[in-house]
Amino acid sequence: MTKVLTDARSIRIKGRSFLAVMLSPDLPIDDWLIRLDDLAARSAGFFLGRPVVLDLTDLQIDRPQLKDLIAELAKRNVSIMGIEGARPSILGSGMPPALKGGRSVSDIEVPAKASVDTPVKPAAAEARPAMQSIVIREPVRSGQSVIFPEGDVTVIGSVASGAEVIAGGSVHIYGALRGRAMAGSIGNASARIFCRKLEAELVAIDGIYKMAEDMAPNLRGQAVQLWLEDDAIMAEKLI
Repeated sequence: MTKVLTDARSIRIKGRSFLAVMLSPDLPIDDWLIRLDDLAARSAGFFLGRPVVLDLTDLQIDRPQLKDLIAELAKRNVSIMGIEGARPSILGSGMPPALKGGRSVSDIEVPAKASVDTPVKPAAAEARPAMQSIVIREPVRSGQSVIFPEGDVTVIGSVASGAEVIAGGSVHIYGALRGRAMAGSIGNASARIFCRKLEAELVAIDGIYKMAEDMAPNLRGQAVQLWLEDDAIMAEKLI
């Protein structure tokens, strides 16, 4: 006998986008992992709980090497949610799924030396929608993340050590910046970072990073603005 379902319950399916970190390894992998460890050591918790996509475009590795790479990343608590740009022949069961059609963003590269900014060439100019903005009316506490790829973020308060603010546009902090601030996260070289008191663990604009030890000592504890010029992060005191 055929059973007819007369009261079928619907399944709700929604679309949602998340801001993921794109890691683009290069050869030799062992050297690249050393640079990754250096970033993780200097910015504790950078990858903790963050979705990561592995970009293998033009990387000549085979399936065993890919498995080893994924295993090495897992040891570092880097969870790969997907793989982009890989040849179908090197993917297999038990691996993260293949992804394509992701929105292009600036590369995140780890500098070979802490005192040197790694240049990242901006993508070709394209039409951008009008930027939006949000205002956070309380301090951002340690372990918290504010992620707003659609535009500017303004924090009426401080950003604690171990906290982070990630904006598609500029970051404005009307207090002390002790954690991490990343502006222009989706490829905006004109974004800036403003703070009333610079004590940051890390700052980034359009994919170029600068650690605390790389910043001029005379800027520490000062009201500062940071911007990108000739593929390097510049900074000056605010009057």
